[in-house]
Amino acid sequence: MNREKILQKLFFIGSIFSALSSSAQNNDQNEKQIVKLQAKVIEDSAKLVKFNSLVPDYEKQKKETADQAQQSADDNKKAAERLSNDPQDSKLARKADNSAGDARSDAKKARVAADKLDDLNQDIKNLTKQLEKERDKLDKYLHAIPVPAVAQKDSIPN
Repeated sequence: MNREKILQKLFFIGSIFSALSSSAQNNDQNEKQIVKLQAKVIEDSAKLVKFNSLVPDYEKQKKETADQAQQSADDNKKAAERLSNDPQDSKLARKADNSAGDARSDAKKARVAADKLDDLNQDIKNLTKQLEKERDKLDKYLHAIPVPAVAQKDSIPN
């Protein structure tokens, strides 16, 4: 073999090793990203399951506090009507004042419970979107893993 052909073969073999080593580095980087994404997907999926399991409790709490607020408002209305029939009665005035305070407090509890449920539903919606993005990104990484090129005997120059 002449010197030129030997140099061509060496150059070709060197380029294969170079490509394989850079491919291996890219694979290591991709594998690290894949592992990170898989961990994040698992973590967010667990969060989503937890959030979804909280929804029935929050809905129950919202209904109960709304019912209590309505009952307190009805009691307040009755106390106010009694007071309007006898505005000079200090006992009725105190009862009307107390029932108004109870109605105000129960209405606030009902608003807080409704806000908690709304926040939870928003968190579920946001987490679902984030999880979709993470899964799409993971799919891209899984489909982008290059398969190292194997030098075939026919491709080596003579």
